[in-house]
Amino acid sequence: MSSSIAVIGAGPTGTCLVERICANAAELLHWPSLDIHVVDPYPPGGGRVWRREQPELLWMNSTAADVTLFTDESVQCVGPVRPGPSLAEWLGCDPGRFVPRPVQNAYLSHVFQRAVDTAPRGVRVHVHRTRALDLVDVPGGQVVKLEDGRSIEVNAVILAQGHGDVTPSAEERRLAALAEDSGLRYLPTGYTADLDLGQDRLPAGEPVLVRGMGLAFVDLMVLLTSGRGGRFVREHDGELVYLPSGREPLLHVGSRRGVPYHAKTGYPFRGVRPPVPRFLTAQALGEGPWNFRRDVWPLVAKELAFAYYHELVTAHPKRSRVGWEEFEEGFAAEEWRSAGMRALIRRAVPRHADRLDLDRLDRPLDRIRFGDSAGLRRWMDGYMGADLERRSDPAHSADHAMILGLLSVYGVLAELGISDPWFNGFFGYIASGPPGPRLEELKALARAGVVTFLGADLKVEHRGGRWVARSPTVPGAVTARTLVEARLPAPSVSRATDPLITALRDRGEVDETSGLLKVRPADRRLLDRSDTPHPHRFAFGPWVVGGRATGGFARPGLNAPLFRHADALARIVLSEAVTTQIRHVA
Repeated sequence: MSSSIAVIGAGPTGTCLVERICANAAELLHWPSLDIHVVDPYPPGGGRVWRREQPELLWMNSTAADVTLFTDESVQCVGPVRPGPSLAEWLGCDPGRFVPRPVQNAYLSHVFQRAVDTAPRGVRVHVHRTRALDLVDVPGGQVVKLEDGRSIEVNAVILAQGHGDVTPSAEERRLAALAEDSGLRYLPTGYTADLDLGQDRLPAGEPVLVRGMGLAFVDLMVLLTSGRGGRFVREHDGELVYLPSGREPLLHVGSRRGVPYHAKTGYPFRGVRPPVPRFLTAQALGEGPWNFRRDVWPLVAKELAFAYYHELVTAHPKRSRVGWEEFEEGFAAEEWRSAGMRALIRRAVPRHADRLDLDRLDRPLDRIRFGDSAGLRRWMDGYMGADLERRSDPAHSADHAMILGLLSVYGVLAELGISDPWFNGFFGYIASGPPGPRLEELKALARAGVVTFLGADLKVEHRGGRWVARSPTVPGAVTARTLVEARLPAPSVSRATDPLITALRDRGEVDETSGLLKVRPADRRLLDRSDTPHPHRFAFGPWVVGGRATGGFARPGLNAPLFRHADALARIVLSEAVTTQIRHVA
């Protein structure tokens, strides 16, 4: 007898699933034969996003020491732990190095190949370099129809495509039509490495409006400056200076917040892990459905503050007037942002700079106004300098502890099947920002006049045959012939271009919440439009409800949700969707 599983998607998510299926197969299969079919047009390991054919200028946004796709002793899972090297250990490099994305591709390819090479006897992995077009129900399983004309019959299918493309939104279509009618240029949301950024689209010396200041903007900034021959040099006083090549466009950039994502922390966390999660529990939330900002965010915010103050009080006791036991007792008894909690924090933490202000952290330019763009540039220079200093100084390790709290919160939300677009953005802004050197480069580009900051709550209109950008942060407007949306496309099942998702969606066999694939949280079975779970179809990864914490790769030593959930899903598929059906058919 033989059983078979199809994993659709060969990037980090699919690779992690293959590793966990192989790791658990020997225990859960009662016969020595399993075929794992991995379907992706891109080579396994890196998949599309981490493919080898990318410019070396594009870096990972995590340090090499913070990247692994191997389980370790911290992972609380039922299946076997199979340790392996982190990216830094595999490379033998500085743990704080930010490696180019093609190097990460090599690491991910190694992880995939090691899973294949160490699979138990009788477990075979087949790679299909093509796309999956459709799924068809058959007795005891599924038929996967492939773009190359073949079909594969399997017992279970796991969708693990990761981030995918979407058709332009109605607003993007409107702006594209305006651009075409007016002879302007418009680049909609997309993966920066996939965009055409040639001189004909973004001419040298010409102003370009850029909407978005996250990771997509950082990639854009790099490709349009260093990628066009510009150079960064270090002056004798240590200041980084940009020497233009003359081929750069002039980037005028703004966003909702008006500031870039916070730089990655540049030091290892040496303290005691914050004792979270503690307050964000299913019991505290009660029965859903929930309004995130009203019902979930107060508990999330309390977790983040708890993690932050735990590190501040225990690791930096001279900056607190009370001990941890007293602070913990008072904090746990109070509601988030209650008068009692505010009084406790004022009494316990004398320095205002040491107190956590999540509102100011989220919107640092809120209600701040400048007389001109030069005033905003000076403020931004100081803001980014302070962020770089804070993210590189262990004296501010409470910030690092809060990020660990964010990671734990994401794991809880994933288990509860809760996803919120605003919180996803907040998480990225706080915990998933650019390498510190990239923020320093942004400072240098602004000083060189290649980048001009527009401010917060940016609005762009089409007026007088030009794009016109305005922000309440500074008076006046900036006009340009080119507008770039420097953002990744938001997940959307209804606008997905993936042919498999499209086929299932059009028949009502999948549904979405906030653009994400709906699954049953307990076992990640796909839900159709009537909320009925499919016995042979599963989904896992960042495009799945509750899956933001299970996308990509993980930090070592943190009991990462990626590994816990991938292990649980592998065991469910092997023991239920495969074993039960095979025995029934037999």
